[in-house]
Amino acid sequence: MMDDHLTLDALKPKYKRVILKLSGEGFGPSGKSGISIDETLSIARQAKRIIQRGVQLAIVVGGGNILRGAQFSAGGEVIREATAHYMGMLATVLNGLALQDALESLQCETRLQTAIRMETVAEPYIRRRAIRHLEKGRVVILAGGTGNPFVTTDTAAALRARELEASILLKATRVDGVYSDDPEKNPHAVRYEKLTYGQVLRDNLRVMDMAAISLCREARLPILVFNFKRDGNIERAIAGHSIGTLVSE
Repeated sequence: MMDDHLTLDALKPKYKRVILKLSGEGFGPSGKSGISIDETLSIARQAKRIIQRGVQLAIVVGGGNILRGAQFSAGGEVIREATAHYMGMLATVLNGLALQDALESLQCETRLQTAIRMETVAEPYIRRRAIRHLEKGRVVILAGGTGNPFVTTDTAAALRARELEASILLKATRVDGVYSDDPEKNPHAVRYEKLTYGQVLRDNLRVMDMAAISLCREARLPILVFNFKRDGNIERAIAGHSIGTLVSE
């Protein structure tokens, strides 16, 4: 049987520039909050292999492993909902910093850009500058969502994918695609291999939020939902292999 890493080395990238959306849970141990060095390094190793194949990679990070704005949505006058969302955006910067150092420990060039200005720790997000970094082979880490409350990091990922003219939006999850129902609760749930944007919107499937789906639909930007916890799946996704669930026209 051929060694898996030899197989991965033979994978030819199908896409030149990709946006990888990583939820905050990807940075923490399963079912727990906080940042796991091992989990972060695992992401960094996969990202390095992608860059070595000549793919331009931008990563949009979430912050749910540290704080979710919805946690404080019932805070009323103590913590306003808009403030809670800003707190969530700042949490994504913590993950971005951790991922940046993990990548640089593997000798990868990186740039961390944030939608909320904080020049002492990151560059402000500037579209043309981000594209230039990608062209130079740097991993661009995008934190802070869109910089606006009431907008999810899924929508931020779709927006950045369009701005940076990505070929595909990769939605990294802990499950192997989109199901008709929660597979952990319903053993009869069916996994979809392919979906159209219309099907996702009509059936209210849990791929990304509706604003993100609409942004991708307008640009005919494909979305691939897949399990990134299986080592090598990011490379397989970029090579165009049939993994996860593909959402397209």
